[in-house]
Amino acid sequence: MNPVRVGIVGLGRLGRRHAENLAWHVPGAKLAAACSPVREEREWAASGVPELALYADYDELLADASIDAVWLVTPTSLHARQIIAALRAGKHVFCEKPLSLDLAECDAVIEAHARHPHLQVMIGFVRRFDASYRDAFDGIAKGVIGRPFMVRSQTCDKNDPDGFFVRFAPTSGGLFLDCSVHDIDLARWLLGNPRPKRVVASGTIAIHEGLRECGDIDNGVGTIEFDDGRLAVLYASRTMAHGHDTQTEVIGTAGALSVGRNPRANRVEIADAQGMRNTCTPTFFERFEDAFLREAQAFVVSLTHGTPTGLTLDDAREATRIGIAMREAYERGRAVEL
Repeated sequence: MNPVRVGIVGLGRLGRRHAENLAWHVPGAKLAAACSPVREEREWAASGVPELALYADYDELLADASIDAVWLVTPTSLHARQIIAALRAGKHVFCEKPLSLDLAECDAVIEAHARHPHLQVMIGFVRRFDASYRDAFDGIAKGVIGRPFMVRSQTCDKNDPDGFFVRFAPTSGGLFLDCSVHDIDLARWLLGNPRPKRVVASGTIAIHEGLRECGDIDNGVGTIEFDDGRLAVLYASRTMAHGHDTQTEVIGTAGALSVGRNPRANRVEIADAQGMRNTCTPTFFERFEDAFLREAQAFVVSLTHGTPTGLTLDDAREATRIGIAMREAYERGRAVEL
């Protein structure tokens, strides 16, 4: 079987990690092209991957008939239009989360995909491919904690004093849609996709005052009430001192399970006059490095063997819908009915 020829679009900090996986670690895939309007990013790709076609313009990449699939690691504001353009060009699509910052754009993508049902579109909710989260999902499905009724989950990034998050904020969609969208998707997945009924949220600026200009926050808490009485309580932060700290707890009628309670980088523990400690994961990529690889492998297997990834565009739309509602609940200072 011929390998899936992939063209990656966007070669920033995460795009480069995806490119390295596709080039060297995903059986059945060949990284055949890279696209970026940034000359330095194209030079990085040219120096690291042999026999790679390089494009500064997305439309030119789409016109390359040898490319089977595009891999979008681009600003969220571009996701919807780039997915639709790829479908029209006859390309399969992997796109980093979230699907869009706008529900109408989500619907436009779903409608475009319906016109091209032979093409695959996958949105990158990477935690579903993490071994620990998968084990938790399987355990819940087997009833190990009884009937799950509450999820407590957080996405907390290490503080960046250089101001990356402030520069990124105007195009991110805000803290809840950028960070909590992962936890929203996890909560729905782990609880069996219940329908959301109401969202409340609050937040603050603890450190990064520059976020105030675009109405964003660096710490926020949200609660989702589902129509069957189940709950999800979510926390997001840009200001952790110790490193990236993703963790989730699921509480059921017969027990509870947790994932990532200690954000340890490895199994080394240090005991000294200050007590016991361990090194923490510095960024989300170190925490989910294996999951990003499994995610890429799952997408390629879905193309070559027809194996479902378990992720749908409806899942991505619902996560976006709830994330937008959470942002609106914070801005309005009151609950948002769904």
